[in-house]
Amino acid sequence: MQKQGLNMKKSFAGATVLITGGTGSFGNELLDLLRDSEVQEVRIFSRDELKQELMRIRYADPKLKFYIGDVRDRDSLERAMSGVNYVFHAAALKQVPSCEFFPTQAVQTNVMGSSNVIEEAIRNKVSRVVCLSTDKAVYPINAMGMTKALMEKVTTAAARAMNSDQTILSSVRYGNVMCSRGSVIPLFIKQIKAGKPLTVTVSDMTRFLLPLSQAIELVGFALQNAAQGDLFVRKAPACTVEVLAQALKNLFASDVPVKIIGMRHGEKIYETLATREELLKADDMGDYYRVPMDNRDLNYSKYFTEGDTRGASIEDYTSHNTERLDIAEVENLLLSLPEVRTELEQVGRL
Repeated sequence: MQKQGLNMKKSFAGATVLITGGTGSFGNELLDLLRDSEVQEVRIFSRDELKQELMRIRYADPKLKFYIGDVRDRDSLERAMSGVNYVFHAAALKQVPSCEFFPTQAVQTNVMGSSNVIEEAIRNKVSRVVCLSTDKAVYPINAMGMTKALMEKVTTAAARAMNSDQTILSSVRYGNVMCSRGSVIPLFIKQIKAGKPLTVTVSDMTRFLLPLSQAIELVGFALQNAAQGDLFVRKAPACTVEVLAQALKNLFASDVPVKIIGMRHGEKIYETLATREELLKADDMGDYYRVPMDNRDLNYSKYFTEGDTRGASIEDYTSHNTERLDIAEVENLLLSLPEVRTELEQVGRL
Protein backbone atom coordinates (compact mmCIF):
# COMPACT_ATOMS: atom_id res chain seq x y z
CA MET A 1 0.00 0.00 0.00
CA GLN A 2 2.98 2.30 0.39
CA LYS A 3 3.27 2.82 -3.36
CA GLN A 4 -0.42 3.75 -3.55
CA GLY A 5 0.12 6.35 -0.81
CA LEU A 6 2.96 7.90 -2.78
CA ASN A 7 0.74 8.12 -5.85
CA MET A 8 -1.90 9.85 -3.76
CA LYS A 9 0.60 12.47 -2.68
CA LYS A 10 1.56 13.19 -6.30
CA SER A 11 -2.08 13.56 -7.34
CA PHE A 12 -2.52 16.48 -4.92
CA ALA A 13 0.36 18.54 -6.30
CA GLY A 14 -0.79 22.15 -6.75
CA ALA A 15 -4.39 21.28 -5.82
CA THR A 16 -6.86 22.95 -3.48
CA VAL A 17 -8.70 20.36 -1.38
CA LEU A 18 -11.87 20.81 0.67
CA ILE A 19 -12.76 18.40 3.51
CA THR A 20 -16.28 18.76 4.87
CA GLY A 21 -16.50 17.68 8.48
CA GLY A 22 -12.74 18.09 8.40
CA THR A 23 -12.19 18.30 12.16
CA GLY A 24 -13.17 14.65 12.69
CA SER A 25 -11.01 11.52 12.77
CA PHE A 26 -11.03 11.16 8.99
CA GLY A 27 -10.14 14.81 8.38
CA ASN A 28 -7.19 14.72 10.76
CA GLU A 29 -5.80 11.53 9.23
CA LEU A 30 -6.22 12.81 5.65
CA LEU A 31 -4.67 16.11 6.61
CA ASP A 32 -1.49 14.36 7.74
CA LEU A 33 -1.17 12.83 4.28
CA LEU A 34 -2.01 16.07 2.46
CA ARG A 35 0.53 18.11 4.41
CA ASP A 36 3.19 15.64 3.31
CA SER A 37 2.26 16.23 -0.35
CA GLU A 38 2.67 19.24 -2.64
CA VAL A 39 -0.91 20.38 -2.08
CA GLN A 40 -1.45 24.10 -2.54
CA GLU A 41 -4.24 24.55 0.02
CA VAL A 42 -6.40 22.44 2.32
CA ARG A 43 -9.74 23.84 3.45
CA ILE A 44 -11.34 22.49 6.62
CA PHE A 45 -15.09 23.04 6.60
CA SER A 46 -17.08 22.37 9.78
CA ARG A 47 -19.35 24.00 12.34
CA ASP A 48 -17.11 23.24 15.35
CA GLU A 49 -15.05 26.35 16.01
CA LEU A 50 -13.25 24.84 19.02
CA LYS A 51 -11.96 21.85 17.05
CA GLN A 52 -10.93 24.19 14.24
CA GLU A 53 -8.99 26.35 16.69
CA LEU A 54 -7.24 23.32 18.15
CA MET A 55 -6.29 22.17 14.62
CA ARG A 56 -5.06 25.65 13.75
CA ILE A 57 -2.82 25.71 16.83
CA ARG A 58 -1.62 22.13 16.36
CA TYR A 59 -0.56 22.48 12.74
CA ALA A 60 0.27 26.20 12.39
CA ASP A 61 0.42 25.62 8.63
CA PRO A 62 -0.25 28.47 6.16
CA LYS A 63 -1.56 25.94 3.62
CA LEU A 64 -4.40 25.13 6.02
CA LYS A 65 -7.52 27.33 5.79
CA PHE A 66 -10.58 27.10 8.05
CA TYR A 67 -14.20 27.74 7.13
CA ILE A 68 -16.95 27.84 9.73
CA GLY A 69 -20.15 26.61 8.14
CA ASP A 70 -22.74 23.86 7.91
CA VAL A 71 -23.51 21.62 4.93
CA ARG A 72 -27.16 22.51 5.53
CA ASP A 73 -26.30 26.13 4.68
CA ARG A 74 -25.56 26.29 0.97
CA ASP A 75 -24.27 29.88 1.20
CA SER A 76 -21.50 28.83 3.58
CA LEU A 77 -20.56 26.02 1.20
CA GLU A 78 -20.46 28.42 -1.74
CA ARG A 79 -17.74 30.48 -0.09
CA ALA A 80 -15.69 27.43 0.84
CA MET A 81 -16.04 25.70 -2.56
CA SER A 82 -14.76 28.46 -4.86
CA GLY A 83 -11.54 27.44 -6.59
CA VAL A 84 -11.50 23.91 -5.14
CA ASN A 85 -10.18 20.96 -7.16
CA TYR A 86 -11.14 18.01 -4.95
CA VAL A 87 -13.82 17.55 -2.27
CA PHE A 88 -13.91 14.84 0.38
CA HIS A 89 -17.38 14.87 1.90
CA ALA A 90 -17.14 13.50 5.45
CA ALA A 91 -19.61 15.77 7.27
CA ALA A 92 -22.42 13.69 8.74
CA LEU A 93 -24.42 12.76 11.79
CA LYS A 94 -22.97 9.33 12.58
CA GLN A 95 -24.24 8.23 15.99
CA VAL A 96 -26.91 5.55 15.57
CA PRO A 97 -28.90 6.35 18.76
CA SER A 98 -28.82 10.12 18.14
CA CYS A 99 -30.13 9.68 14.61
CA GLU A 100 -32.85 7.34 15.90
CA PHE A 101 -34.17 9.98 18.28
CA PHE A 102 -33.66 12.91 15.88
CA PRO A 103 -34.21 11.46 12.39
CA THR A 104 -35.14 14.77 10.78
CA GLN A 105 -31.78 16.16 11.89
CA ALA A 106 -30.07 13.20 10.21
CA VAL A 107 -32.05 13.86 7.02
CA GLN A 108 -31.11 17.53 7.00
CA THR A 109 -27.39 16.84 7.42
CA ASN A 110 -26.81 13.50 5.72
CA VAL A 111 -29.24 13.87 2.81
CA MET A 112 -29.98 17.54 2.15
CA GLY A 113 -26.52 18.62 3.29
CA SER A 114 -24.90 16.11 0.95
CA SER A 115 -27.06 17.36 -1.90
CA ASN A 116 -25.86 20.89 -1.16
CA VAL A 117 -22.23 19.76 -1.26
CA ILE A 118 -22.71 17.99 -4.60
CA GLU A 119 -24.65 20.82 -6.23
CA GLU A 120 -22.12 23.44 -5.12
CA ALA A 121 -19.24 21.25 -6.33
CA ILE A 122 -20.87 20.97 -9.76
CA ARG A 123 -21.61 24.68 -9.88
CA ASN A 124 -18.01 25.53 -8.98
CA LYS A 125 -16.61 23.02 -11.51
CA VAL A 126 -14.80 20.94 -8.89
CA SER A 127 -12.86 18.15 -10.60
CA ARG A 128 -13.70 15.25 -8.27
CA VAL A 129 -15.95 14.64 -5.26
CA VAL A 130 -15.70 11.57 -3.00
CA CYS A 131 -18.60 11.04 -0.57
CA LEU A 132 -18.03 8.87 2.49
CA SER A 133 -20.65 6.25 3.30
CA THR A 134 -20.97 3.31 5.68
CA ASP A 135 -21.88 -0.35 5.86
CA LYS A 136 -25.01 0.73 7.74
CA ALA A 137 -26.33 2.14 4.44
CA VAL A 138 -26.84 -1.43 3.17
CA TYR A 139 -30.21 -2.93 4.12
CA PRO A 140 -30.58 -0.07 6.60
CA ILE A 141 -32.68 -0.55 9.72
CA ASN A 142 -31.74 2.68 11.50
CA ALA A 143 -32.06 6.36 10.61
CA MET A 144 -28.31 6.84 10.28
CA GLY A 145 -28.05 4.03 7.75
CA MET A 146 -31.16 5.13 5.89
CA THR A 147 -29.90 8.68 5.49
CA LYS A 148 -26.47 7.46 4.39
CA ALA A 149 -28.16 5.19 1.84
CA LEU A 150 -30.03 8.21 0.55
CA MET A 151 -26.75 10.13 0.39
CA GLU A 152 -25.45 7.41 -1.94
CA LYS A 153 -28.62 7.70 -4.05
CA VAL A 154 -28.31 11.50 -4.18
CA THR A 155 -24.72 11.11 -5.39
CA THR A 156 -25.68 8.54 -8.03
CA ALA A 157 -28.64 10.59 -9.27
CA ALA A 158 -26.45 13.69 -9.68
CA ALA A 159 -23.80 11.62 -11.48
CA ARG A 160 -26.41 10.12 -13.80
CA ALA A 161 -27.71 13.59 -14.67
CA MET A 162 -24.25 14.92 -15.58
CA ASN A 163 -23.74 15.55 -19.27
CA SER A 164 -19.97 15.47 -18.99
CA ASP A 165 -17.10 14.31 -16.79
CA GLN A 166 -16.35 17.86 -15.71
CA THR A 167 -17.13 16.86 -12.10
CA ILE A 168 -16.64 13.17 -11.26
CA LEU A 169 -18.90 12.11 -8.39
CA SER A 170 -18.18 8.91 -6.50
CA SER A 171 -18.88 7.28 -3.14
CA VAL A 172 -16.93 4.98 -0.84
CA ARG A 173 -18.39 2.56 1.66
CA TYR A 174 -16.51 0.99 4.55
CA GLY A 175 -17.17 -0.61 7.92
CA ASN A 176 -16.34 0.49 11.44
CA VAL A 177 -13.17 2.56 11.62
CA MET A 178 -11.20 1.38 14.63
CA CYS A 179 -10.71 4.04 17.35
CA SER A 180 -12.73 6.65 15.46
CA ARG A 181 -15.55 8.66 17.04
CA GLY A 182 -18.30 6.17 17.79
CA SER A 183 -15.98 3.14 17.85
CA VAL A 184 -16.41 0.83 20.84
CA ILE A 185 -12.65 0.42 21.29
CA PRO A 186 -12.04 3.71 23.19
CA LEU A 187 -15.05 2.88 25.40
CA PHE A 188 -13.69 -0.58 26.24
CA ILE A 189 -10.25 0.89 27.03
CA LYS A 190 -11.82 3.52 29.28
CA GLN A 191 -13.80 0.86 31.11
CA ILE A 192 -10.72 -1.35 31.52
CA LYS A 193 -8.64 1.50 32.94
CA ALA A 194 -11.45 2.38 35.36
CA GLY A 195 -11.82 -1.25 36.46
CA LYS A 196 -15.43 -1.37 35.26
CA PRO A 197 -17.18 -4.22 33.40
CA LEU A 198 -16.99 -4.15 29.62
CA THR A 199 -20.49 -3.41 28.33
CA VAL A 200 -20.97 -5.81 25.42
CA THR A 201 -24.26 -5.55 23.54
CA VAL A 202 -24.52 -9.10 22.15
CA SER A 203 -21.57 -11.50 22.35
CA ASP A 204 -21.91 -12.95 18.84
CA MET A 205 -22.50 -9.59 17.13
CA THR A 206 -19.91 -9.13 14.38
CA ARG A 207 -18.37 -5.96 13.03
CA PHE A 208 -15.88 -5.17 10.26
CA LEU A 209 -12.47 -4.01 11.49
CA LEU A 210 -10.76 -1.24 9.54
CA PRO A 211 -7.82 0.93 10.61
CA LEU A 212 -8.30 4.59 9.72
CA SER A 213 -5.24 4.49 7.46
CA GLN A 214 -7.04 1.96 5.21
CA ALA A 215 -10.10 4.21 5.02
CA ILE A 216 -7.79 6.96 3.77
CA GLU A 217 -6.35 4.57 1.19
CA LEU A 218 -9.87 3.79 0.02
CA VAL A 219 -10.81 7.43 -0.62
CA GLY A 220 -7.48 7.98 -2.36
CA PHE A 221 -8.14 4.96 -4.57
CA ALA A 222 -11.59 6.32 -5.42
CA LEU A 223 -10.17 9.77 -6.18
CA GLN A 224 -7.69 8.31 -8.65
CA ASN A 225 -9.78 5.56 -10.23
CA ALA A 226 -13.47 6.53 -10.15
CA ALA A 227 -15.56 6.83 -13.25
CA GLN A 228 -18.76 8.87 -13.05
CA GLY A 229 -21.05 7.53 -10.31
CA ASP A 230 -18.82 4.69 -9.10
CA LEU A 231 -19.16 3.25 -5.61
CA PHE A 232 -16.07 1.67 -4.03
CA VAL A 233 -16.32 -0.85 -1.19
CA ARG A 234 -13.36 -1.64 1.03
CA LYS A 235 -12.98 -5.32 1.93
CA ALA A 236 -12.20 -5.92 5.58
CA PRO A 237 -11.96 -8.70 8.16
CA ALA A 238 -14.35 -8.90 11.09
CA CYS A 239 -14.69 -10.33 14.57
CA THR A 240 -17.34 -10.75 17.23
CA VAL A 241 -17.70 -8.06 19.88
CA GLU A 242 -16.85 -10.71 22.49
CA VAL A 243 -13.54 -11.49 20.75
CA LEU A 244 -12.72 -7.77 20.54
CA ALA A 245 -13.42 -7.35 24.26
CA GLN A 246 -11.25 -10.34 25.17
CA ALA A 247 -8.38 -9.15 22.94
CA LEU A 248 -8.36 -5.78 24.72
CA LYS A 249 -8.51 -7.46 28.13
CA ASN A 250 -5.48 -9.55 27.16
CA LEU A 251 -3.47 -6.55 25.94
CA PHE A 252 -4.17 -4.62 29.14
CA ALA A 253 -3.78 -7.70 31.38
CA SER A 254 -7.24 -6.99 32.77
CA ASP A 255 -9.65 -9.33 34.51
CA VAL A 256 -12.68 -7.05 34.48
CA PRO A 257 -15.90 -8.95 33.76
CA VAL A 258 -17.96 -8.66 30.60
CA LYS A 259 -21.53 -7.44 31.06
CA ILE A 260 -24.06 -8.24 28.32
CA ILE A 261 -26.41 -5.25 28.02
CA GLY A 262 -28.39 -6.05 24.86
CA MET A 263 -28.64 -4.27 21.52
CA ARG A 264 -29.05 -0.52 21.28
CA HIS A 265 -31.66 1.32 19.22
CA GLY A 266 -31.31 0.43 15.55
CA GLU A 267 -28.36 -1.98 15.82
CA LYS A 268 -27.82 -5.10 13.72
CA ILE A 269 -26.28 -8.45 14.65
CA TYR A 270 -24.02 -8.14 11.61
CA GLU A 271 -23.26 -5.48 9.00
CA THR A 272 -23.32 -5.75 5.21
CA LEU A 273 -20.85 -3.93 2.97
CA ALA A 274 -22.20 -5.02 -0.42
CA THR A 275 -25.42 -6.66 -1.56
CA ARG A 276 -25.57 -9.63 -3.91
CA GLU A 277 -27.20 -7.36 -6.50
CA GLU A 278 -24.22 -4.99 -6.31
CA LEU A 279 -21.74 -7.87 -6.44
CA LEU A 280 -23.36 -9.14 -9.64
CA LYS A 281 -22.12 -6.08 -11.50
CA ALA A 282 -19.07 -5.25 -9.35
CA ASP A 283 -15.45 -5.41 -10.44
CA ASP A 284 -13.21 -7.20 -7.93
CA MET A 285 -10.12 -4.99 -7.67
CA GLY A 286 -8.27 -6.91 -4.96
CA ASP A 287 -8.74 -4.88 -1.78
CA TYR A 288 -11.84 -3.20 -3.21
CA TYR A 289 -15.06 -3.80 -5.08
CA ARG A 290 -15.98 -1.23 -7.71
CA VAL A 291 -19.74 -0.97 -8.24
CA PRO A 292 -20.63 1.07 -11.36
CA MET A 293 -23.76 3.18 -11.23
CA ASP A 294 -27.00 2.02 -12.77
CA ASN A 295 -27.27 4.39 -15.73
CA ARG A 296 -30.67 3.28 -17.07
CA ASP A 297 -33.30 5.95 -17.51
CA LEU A 298 -36.89 5.83 -16.30
CA ASN A 299 -37.89 3.91 -19.42
CA TYR A 300 -35.63 0.95 -18.65
CA SER A 301 -38.61 -1.41 -18.18
CA LYS A 302 -39.45 -1.37 -21.90
CA TYR A 303 -36.12 -3.08 -22.63
CA PHE A 304 -36.68 -5.84 -20.02
CA THR A 305 -36.97 -9.30 -21.54
CA GLU A 306 -35.52 -11.69 -18.96
CA GLY A 307 -33.94 -11.52 -15.52
CA ASP A 308 -30.50 -12.49 -14.22
CA THR A 309 -30.48 -15.87 -12.49
CA ARG A 310 -26.90 -15.57 -11.20
CA GLY A 311 -28.04 -13.76 -8.03
CA ALA A 312 -29.26 -17.01 -6.51
CA SER A 313 -25.67 -18.27 -6.16
CA ILE A 314 -24.13 -15.07 -4.76
CA GLU A 315 -24.19 -14.03 -1.12
CA ASP A 316 -24.14 -10.54 0.32
CA TYR A 317 -20.72 -9.49 1.61
CA THR A 318 -21.19 -9.26 5.39
CA SER A 319 -19.28 -9.21 8.66
CA HIS A 320 -20.58 -12.74 9.24
CA ASN A 321 -19.11 -14.26 6.06
CA THR A 322 -15.95 -12.20 5.57
CA GLU A 323 -12.58 -13.28 6.98
CA ARG A 324 -13.14 -13.83 10.72
CA LEU A 325 -10.26 -12.93 13.05
CA ASP A 326 -9.54 -14.82 16.25
CA ILE A 327 -8.39 -13.26 19.53
CA ALA A 328 -4.67 -13.35 18.70
CA GLU A 329 -5.24 -11.82 15.26
CA VAL A 330 -7.37 -9.05 16.73
CA GLU A 331 -4.64 -8.36 19.30
CA ASN A 332 -2.11 -7.93 16.49
CA LEU A 333 -4.44 -5.60 14.61
CA LEU A 334 -5.05 -3.53 17.74
CA LEU A 335 -1.31 -3.24 18.33
CA SER A 336 -0.97 -1.64 14.89
CA LEU A 337 -3.15 1.29 15.99
CA PRO A 338 -1.29 4.33 17.38
CA GLU A 339 -4.19 5.16 19.70
CA VAL A 340 -4.09 1.73 21.35
CA ARG A 341 -0.31 1.76 21.63
CA THR A 342 -0.44 5.13 23.36
CA GLU A 343 -2.93 3.80 25.89
CA LEU A 344 -0.80 0.71 26.50
CA GLU A 345 2.30 2.83 27.02
CA GLN A 346 0.48 4.91 29.62
CA VAL A 347 -0.21 1.82 31.73
CA GLY A 348 3.25 0.29 31.18
CA ARG A 349 2.12 -2.50 28.88
CA LEU A 350 4.50 -1.53 26.05
